[in-house]
Amino acid sequence: MSESAVRIGLVLPDVMGTYGDGGNSVVLRQRLRLRGIHAEIVPITLDDPVPAELDLYTLGGAEDFAQRLATKHLIRFPGLQQAISRGAPVLAICAAIQVLGHWYETSAGERVDGVGVLDLTTSPQPERTIGEVAANPLIDGLTQPLTGFENHRGGTVLGTDARPLAAVTKGAGNRAGDGFDGAVQGSVIATYLHGCCLARNPELADHLLTEVVGPLAPLELPEVTLLRRERLAAPRRV
Repeated sequence: MSESAVRIGLVLPDVMGTYGDGGNSVVLRQRLRLRGIHAEIVPITLDDPVPAELDLYTLGGAEDFAQRLATKHLIRFPGLQQAISRGAPVLAICAAIQVLGHWYETSAGERVDGVGVLDLTTSPQPERTIGEVAANPLIDGLTQPLTGFENHRGGTVLGTDARPLAAVTKGAGNRAGDGFDGAVQGSVIATYLHGCCLARNPELADHLLTEVVGPLAPLELPEVTLLRRERLAAPRRV
């Protein structure tokens, strides 16, 4: 790892990369490189302890068994928790929301203790929620609608220390009928939006990067504008 580069931790892509969420780290790296800022991705697998000194971190989705493996690893090697305690930005997608909470229940009804850095819990919903999602952000620094694709059975309930990332206008988000997506607590931003999320939501990508490198010059990428327009207009079910 280069000391002069922005180091992006891709956490457990071997077990939490089911839905292509590893692309979020690629988007972060590329948006820095397009501005002339050197950046590199640091993959962290089940063979590695989790380093606490990286600049920001991304985690993705997983199925039940892989999710349990990831939870045990993050508890055994608490580098991510240490990074969060010093304010390193973290993007957690789908199953990663559940892993970072107090506990989650699998589809078989097994309750698993989580990492405990997010004040939330997750239990199975009667039906799986699948399809396009659109949501209006509820946190400072984000003004553009969020877009993504959800595919999850778990329904997440926030505690008092976590606040929702966005208000859902299309789709389910955290839990069918709840009206919110994601969780924000400290330096962690969590969401059920696949896509990959940051390719669809460049403002969110730059929001995370700004926490590391400071204000960024805007990027004009017409293909991203077209992607957002098409996805925000897409029907709920694909």
